[in-house]
Amino acid sequence: MRLIAVGDNVVDYYEDREEMFPGGNAVNVAVFWKRYGVEEVSYIGIVGNDEEGDHIVSSLAEEQIDVSRVRKVFGASGEAVVTLDEQGDRKFVGSNKGGVQTQVKLNFTETELAFISTFSLLHTSVYSYLEKELPVLQKYIDLSFDFSTKYDEEYLKLVCPYIKYAIFSGGDLTHEECEALIARVHQLGTPNIIVTRGSAGSLFSDSKQVYQQGIVETDVVDTLGAGDTFVAIFLKEYVSHGDTQVAMEKGAAAAAETCQRYGAFGHGKKRGKRITIG
Repeated sequence: MRLIAVGDNVVDYYEDREEMFPGGNAVNVAVFWKRYGVEEVSYIGIVGNDEEGDHIVSSLAEEQIDVSRVRKVFGASGEAVVTLDEQGDRKFVGSNKGGVQTQVKLNFTETELAFISTFSLLHTSVYSYLEKELPVLQKYIDLSFDFSTKYDEEYLKLVCPYIKYAIFSGGDLTHEECEALIARVHQLGTPNIIVTRGSAGSLFSDSKQVYQQGIVETDVVDTLGAGDTFVAIFLKEYVSHGDTQVAMEKGAAAAAETCQRYGAFGHGKKRGKRITIG
């Protein structure tokens, strides 16, 4: 199996530890695909020409992910400032709003589109700023798209017709609100929908049935990246064999493992304190 992630990357800076960890939805999904057995994983994104960008790229290379098409540009890499509460739940307290990724757009040549078409699935997210590229990309490959908590109608209409898998963070939604969101996204043309709900588990709809999965209990150190882990492993399993229940169970088990360490997938690096970014 060959899978590709395109788009957002950040360093998550933990103020109390004075330590930064590579992350971002597309990066996290790529890493967990590789760690859980995908033979070939590529990542395409934009990083700045700074220590943070170098750390993101080198960490991905250490995870044996193809980073040959990553763009490095002049400017600051994306950064989020993180604290943890007593339960290990992560809280974002500042960011630089994606850094250079909000200023420089990813464009794809015909050669690169041909390369992308050799993969089974492309994953991207709301933080990747690829909305205008989706109509082109979907002609070459199936797309999964993480909306995070962006549920507004106009944005759903913009994205949903072009993607095969829609992913939402629904921890703040009631079960009824999740079901209403699922129904609306299906109406807009997306056949498969995942809703992660934190401690309430997850939902998946294949347009015919809504499946539920609880969490796997574990000793929680840090919840950062747990939702991305579930999504990555669910997609990998579901694309491979189509067994929904097995895919959800394996995703939940992998998410529990992620909660046992700091950072989404480790690779922490010490760094001096900086002024919190508003």
